[in-house]
Amino acid sequence: MTAPDSSNPDINRDSPPRRSLIGTYPNHWLHSSSPSSFDLTRPAPPEYALPSPKESISLSTTTTPIVLSPSKTALVIIDMQNFFLSTYLGRPADGAGNKAKGRLLDTSIPAARKAGIQIIWLNWGLTDEEIEHMPPSTRRAFGFEAALEGEGTKKSLPAIDAHGVNQAAAEQFVQEKGGVLKEKELTENGKPKRIYKGLGSDIGPVKIEDGKVVDAGRLLMRGTWNAALPPALDAAYKEGQSLEEKPDAWIHKNRMSGLWGAATPCTEYLEQEGIKTLLFAGVNTDQCVAGSLQDAFTKGWDCILIKDACGTTSPDSARECVEFNSARTWGFVTDSIGLEKGVKAMLEAR
Repeated sequence: MTAPDSSNPDINRDSPPRRSLIGTYPNHWLHSSSPSSFDLTRPAPPEYALPSPKESISLSTTTTPIVLSPSKTALVIIDMQNFFLSTYLGRPADGAGNKAKGRLLDTSIPAARKAGIQIIWLNWGLTDEEIEHMPPSTRRAFGFEAALEGEGTKKSLPAIDAHGVNQAAAEQFVQEKGGVLKEKELTENGKPKRIYKGLGSDIGPVKIEDGKVVDAGRLLMRGTWNAALPPALDAAYKEGQSLEEKPDAWIHKNRMSGLWGAATPCTEYLEQEGIKTLLFAGVNTDQCVAGSLQDAFTKGWDCILIKDACGTTSPDSARECVEFNSARTWGFVTDSIGLEKGVKAMLEAR
């Protein structure tokens, strides 16, 4: 077989740039071939005009550049609450969650504010009715209390988490007939055993700065200290609430995903505001963030993971899996600096 003649101009000439319509108006993207990029702004037919650089954000990703419309975009910050971040509950100050908090405060939130992007704080915030109807699969994820019979005396075990410690602790309790459980078997991933007694259980008093003691409240219930934002994030939220246009929105969720089922307060808000593109940040990357992102993808929203504004206590392989699928299937992956640069370029074009 003869190889193609590399000197043939018909073979070597560049293909003309083309734009491809993906989807059906009004829910569609455009793909440009040269350079390769996706336009997520949903321009109107029949012209499908290129978005103005003064009104759109060109965002670099780990795969293909994309173009966003700030007016149709929201930054969704998930579960950045005291329960998951506070050092007073044993969370490391230099842990992944608190590093993500720093990225949000230093870069992602200021960039979103400058661009006029809606900010949504999507957080656990349970009611007694929701606890009553919570399925066992969700309850297990946050631990539960157990009691075993030992030598005729009922003894309560400390909080049991969802990582296999429950069975090991129970077996040892039976074997030792009331023996003291080892400290290392009562904690998992550095999580204090006393706060893993199940959703809605009482955490009790917590000593914070200057020796002050606060009532941490019931686990992830609305209006409690443990379900509140840490001080710096709370200040950012309150600043956003005072905005005349697009004030920050606080939305409660009652599952790991904030967009599960037929409808949630979050999906209703997004539809009401005409938001099509979601930038995801928060904790944990492979749990509540990934769960919300996958449901958003399934329901038709554009999904972009801001990888350094997310954190998890899980192994690196779990985070890498979410980032891989976010980039290759569910949407795109960027970082805080990429968002900052894209917003800066848009503002400089004005």
